[in-house]
Amino acid sequence: MEVKAAKELLHIRSWLMRIDDIVTRGEVVYLADDLLQEAGDSLMMKLGEAANRLSRLGVLAPDGVEWALAVANRNFIIHQYDEINRELTWLTLASDLPEWKVSLQLLFDEASSVLDDAV
Repeated sequence: MEVKAAKELLHIRSWLMRIDDIVTRGEVVYLADDLLQEAGDSLMMKLGEAANRLSRLGVLAPDGVEWALAVANRNFIIHQYDEINRELTWLTLASDLPEWKVSLQLLFDEASSVLDDAV
């Protein structure tokens, strides 16, 4: 694995932990808090950009993760921000993205090793 890809994967891991923080607060709090919604949007945009970079670097997404969907979600949030459905963004944050942590764990481990060896 290239160092660039390893760095992207570890960014994703940290963003998924931040998403956990948002989800832990609960749906009612998320839907009532514009700042949490914006934070969730920002994290999903970053995930989409990282997915795009990983795809270009030839990193294959494991089962349960689709780089193309993350990129499409990023593009939607950026370009159709006035059409965002908060119930759907909550589902993405609370249901879809926690599965990424499990699916990507082996790649996270490999990325950590690559960066440890690079030091």
